[in-house]
Amino acid sequence: MTQNLKSVGKPVRKKDAMQLLLGKPVYVDDITPTDALVVKVLRSPYAHALIKDIKVDTALKVPGIEAIYTYKDVPQKRFTMAGQTYPEASPYDRLLLDERVRFVGDAVAIVAGETEKAVDQAMKLIKVTYQVLEPVLDFRRAKDNPILVHPEDNWRSLCPVGADNRRNLCASEVSGDGDVEAVFDDCDEIVEHTYHVRACQQAMMETFRTYTEIDRYGRLHVISSTQIVFHCRRIIANALDIPKSMVRVEKPRIGGGFGAKQTVVSEVYPAFVTWKTKRPAKMIYTRTECQIAASPRHEMEVRVKLGASKEGRIRALDIYTLSNTGAFGEHGPTTVGLSGHKSIPLYTGGLEAYRFGYDVVYTNVQSAGAYRGYGATQGLFALESAVNELADRLNMDPIALREKNIVREGMVMPAYYGETTNACALDRCMAKCRELFHWDEKAPVRDMGNGKVRTAGMALAMQGSCISGVDVGSATMKLGDEGFYNLMIGAADMGTGCDTILAQMAAECMECSVDDIEVFGADTDASPYDSGSYASSTTYVTGKAVELACEELKENMCKIAAGMMDCDVSEVEFYGGGVRKLDGSNFVSRFDIASKSMMFNNIAAQTTATHCSPVSPPPYMAGMVEIELDKETGKVDILDYVAVIDCGTPINPNLARIQAEGGIVQGIGMALYENVTYLPSGRIAENSFMQYKIPTRLDMGHLQVDFESSYEPTGPFGAKSIGEIVINTPAPALAHAIYKATGRWHRTLPITPEKILMGLADE
Repeated sequence: MTQNLKSVGKPVRKKDAMQLLLGKPVYVDDITPTDALVVKVLRSPYAHALIKDIKVDTALKVPGIEAIYTYKDVPQKRFTMAGQTYPEASPYDRLLLDERVRFVGDAVAIVAGETEKAVDQAMKLIKVTYQVLEPVLDFRRAKDNPILVHPEDNWRSLCPVGADNRRNLCASEVSGDGDVEAVFDDCDEIVEHTYHVRACQQAMMETFRTYTEIDRYGRLHVISSTQIVFHCRRIIANALDIPKSMVRVEKPRIGGGFGAKQTVVSEVYPAFVTWKTKRPAKMIYTRTECQIAASPRHEMEVRVKLGASKEGRIRALDIYTLSNTGAFGEHGPTTVGLSGHKSIPLYTGGLEAYRFGYDVVYTNVQSAGAYRGYGATQGLFALESAVNELADRLNMDPIALREKNIVREGMVMPAYYGETTNACALDRCMAKCRELFHWDEKAPVRDMGNGKVRTAGMALAMQGSCISGVDVGSATMKLGDEGFYNLMIGAADMGTGCDTILAQMAAECMECSVDDIEVFGADTDASPYDSGSYASSTTYVTGKAVELACEELKENMCKIAAGMMDCDVSEVEFYGGGVRKLDGSNFVSRFDIASKSMMFNNIAAQTTATHCSPVSPPPYMAGMVEIELDKETGKVDILDYVAVIDCGTPINPNLARIQAEGGIVQGIGMALYENVTYLPSGRIAENSFMQYKIPTRLDMGHLQVDFESSYEPTGPFGAKSIGEIVINTPAPALAHAIYKATGRWHRTLPITPEKILMGLADE
């Protein structure tokens, strides 16, 4: 669909670009007082234990120590830290501090003092006597294990997700369509394997950090690096067992989140200190704490069974996912569904039957959370690897195989909640990617000499654009007194540029420059309600709310202007500079309407709109990678990566491209470098960036991102999402290329040089 757009679809500079470029104070620690109490948490050295005794008397005598709190001092009301719409699918299984510690790094005591030195000294003087218990460290053995991670009676699940703490189950479900077994019996080819993805870290630049104070009304004021100001308010109130009206949460600029800050990781501790002491407090996580006590990706094992005809038609799919939620259930019941519901629908084309089952289990390791891709990443690594293996078995080009099977526009997707693909350019994405990448030249294995070979791999991906029927986005548009506009939102810009793209949409609706739109957000006292920045929903859901608010504001401006021109509203029309009469005989400017709105006026020059979508249109992506693999060392060098994405209408092509490039690099890191291993004690070995390797600019090769647009009729200006899908193709594409170079499939991530070399030795 052709649109004549002036602001949308243009590479507008980010609203906050100059502040960030010039190093101005914009982040939590920059803009909050330095004389707040320093808050830290004493953490458990054991994976599973009961606190039999805890002595803090000596520690309290350290000069500068304000308070030390233990499990005896906190409310005994369980809550969840998951930033989700109430009632949350995640179980209420946490206390601020618990008598039972459930992983190495679990909170034992909260220490608050005047200086970091005093707090560190006091933490060393706290004497804890533990009754060490046997932990559940292997998630394959967690279900129905006699050792319970959550034996307590006040554990509760608010939603029917199949949770049962007496079975170490956080969630469980089986769904499907058609007679899977009958179709498998009639298939010529069966591919069946289990794939393993570890609990990799978001590794955002700005660690978790929160400042808290009591405001002039006696309320708890929280300034935090969070994606979810409104959910954060509810969670803090639940944790402290105080009314939600007594909590205000706002966020400044955020130095990256990628889903990590969709969990309330740091906020509850300084909030509790401030509420008890009535003094300002601040907590800043160290990088080590981010590695051992945060909210990484859910470790998953995904078993795929794929049935196909000898001509390459995929007829049946059976996926079972075992997900490790760790010590607590944040996002456990919701991430796992995406491993099937956002992978299986890719092959709706010839699919006759599917089954998707999962179990999410508690273990005594660090609790998992949300991370870009949110479960689809794990499922797509498994399914795309299986499809690539099918192509190899049938001696078919993997693109040709997919052309026979992929979902296309207008199809109903039974595995995607029965939704219809209103906008789907996946076939065009694949064709364009093939052309830009020069697939036919790069796909064959080429011996480069010196033990090095070059070849290529590919994968497809899909995601969603919101949580359909749940996510709510709101926007307030206000005409300012010089004719500019204020856009107030509750969504959180994490560096993604959502402030900018929402301003672009507002500018397009109001027929003005993006510079005429001033953006404010997010603050629970001042912003309209928004679920938050997650599930790829900001552009699609909040963007639509912006569109609706602008239309309503234009109507109100026309009413004010009609009164000024002494005519009926049916005789005027809105245009960028103001409102004019249809016959051209008169007009009033935005400036004049703004002035009139403040004097002898009963018509609001401010409107708020709220939007929730009953559907979640998927974006689609094709990715292709060329590698050079050294058979003598196992080292993989990425030479070229091309991705083509259907995100509907790209609102800001530059920001969309940067989103894609960042996600691809994260996917490369997950596939090749980022390892998480647990010692027999339950301690994480990779507790710093010295051990936990993330890719640098030198590791990513040449990246090329392009778009193949569709038009989504339910989205603002035809837009869908882009934030999460971009991380999903690197892992299966790299596994494919490595197989072609070595003749060995790797089904556990990361695929390190050691694994490649050992695989070659096995050959």
